[in-house]
Amino acid sequence: MMPIQLNVSTMLERAELLFPRKTVISRTLHQVHRLTYKEIGERTRRLSSMLAKLGVEPGDRVGTFGWNHHRHLEAYFAVPGLGAVIHMINIRLSPEHIVYIINHAQDKVLLVDEDLLPLFEKLKDHLPTVKAYIVMSDSTEVASSSLEPLYSYEALLAEGDPKFQFKKDIDEYSPAGLCFTSATTGNPKGVEYTHRALVLHSLAIGLADTLALSESDVCMPVVPMFHVNAWGLPYAATWFGSSQVLPGPRFTPEILAELIAGEKVTVTAGVPTIWLGLYNVLSQGRYDTGSLRAVVCGGSAAPVSLIRSYEDKLGIPFYHAYGMTETTPLVTVARLKSYQENLSREEQLELRAKQGVLVPGLEMRVLGANGDVKWDGQEMGELLLRGPWIAKEYYKDDTSAHVFDDGWLHTGDIATVDPEGFIKLVDRTKDLIKSGGEWISSVDLENAIIDHEAVFEAAVVAVPSEQWAERPVACVVLKEEYKGRVAKEDILNFIAPKFPKWWLPDDVIFMDEIPKTSVGKFLKRKLREQLKYHLTKPV
Repeated sequence: MMPIQLNVSTMLERAELLFPRKTVISRTLHQVHRLTYKEIGERTRRLSSMLAKLGVEPGDRVGTFGWNHHRHLEAYFAVPGLGAVIHMINIRLSPEHIVYIINHAQDKVLLVDEDLLPLFEKLKDHLPTVKAYIVMSDSTEVASSSLEPLYSYEALLAEGDPKFQFKKDIDEYSPAGLCFTSATTGNPKGVEYTHRALVLHSLAIGLADTLALSESDVCMPVVPMFHVNAWGLPYAATWFGSSQVLPGPRFTPEILAELIAGEKVTVTAGVPTIWLGLYNVLSQGRYDTGSLRAVVCGGSAAPVSLIRSYEDKLGIPFYHAYGMTETTPLVTVARLKSYQENLSREEQLELRAKQGVLVPGLEMRVLGANGDVKWDGQEMGELLLRGPWIAKEYYKDDTSAHVFDDGWLHTGDIATVDPEGFIKLVDRTKDLIKSGGEWISSVDLENAIIDHEAVFEAAVVAVPSEQWAERPVACVVLKEEYKGRVAKEDILNFIAPKFPKWWLPDDVIFMDEIPKTSVGKFLKRKLREQLKYHLTKPV
């Protein structure tokens, strides 16, 4: 067979060639743009040519700090088209972690949305590798700023070459993208995505038994483009010629509903928090959602009640999927097998609420204390994965080599497998908290709380939340001399400067004693049971 290299730029080239009239609908701060793939292709080539003029070379990192819109989509292809690496920076990280990952990646150029630019005026002195900033906005004018050099995205494109040729001699195993984890413990960890991995992952998204994405779809990724490549949807949708709807900055459930109805969206994807908010709007019956064939939910476990609400009350198919930063991310999809359509509705929902069946191309093990677990839906073990879009190491980080022991990714997720191969995640090895699709480290919160002079012991656990899936609650034992003198607001105000707002515990429960194991460790399982019905508030 021909030794043809799999390459990210060929996905855009196919869209330019075969689907030049298909559209990308992009909502920005000031307007809604409608661009064809022909126009997207020309703009992407202009961007590539100007990045090259700014000194971006193969292997360099170009960071993006932005929402879901057409400029971010263009960067998805323009940067790898040079043989460089696009680093999608999570805008929800703390300033300290943002500085860390930009320096760790050694980003050379940053593309930043105009409303997010002020953050970098505060951070610029801590970013020695960044040689240029490009502001992504609808204007060709650049507002006064202390950042330098600072360029207008649109002004650069006006000077760019619409016929610029993407680099063709790129080894498919060379990196095309870079994302960092959400810093569950310590600093965020980077995962590099090769050209080969992104192409094969895109193929997997198009399979009939996964998401079945195709040219006839109108795809709206609500999951952020800085969150594991928006689950790979922008790449796959471009390659397949699907129309795309990019919802842009600070959208509301009402805006999403209007886009679905107005643009006839067929496939959309996001975390449970998004779908809980959208359901409250759609249930009022004011929007036509008849075009939707799939709402894809990932990031956190989808409650059975949420699946039932969408399917039985709104008539919208709702699919549960699982993945992580290290897996590009698609690993499983909870789709029923043909003969399972005959099961009762309750049995079907029980299966649909699991993480699902492994997608073609990947391998898995579920490893318990005595080896591989039985596929009985009962025996638990850690989920291990390997495949062509599974990471084999973290970027410039040898401190976590154990995560990739023996050629397998050790996910840290505890799972069961039923006789049909459906995976169900039942716990996490480090008591992590997943809120709105993002990880929160209980250990980091505990360490911050224990620094308060009045605190003797502190344990942070997850409690169920209808809106966010899970939220942290802190259990605190005060020193004797401070009992009755310290309120929960004192604890929260003390740790607030150290974390993003959404990390902060929803409540602080003062206790006389925190339950412990026989070796003195906090018995978090018992704490979770005690707090299971604790009411939490939205953040």
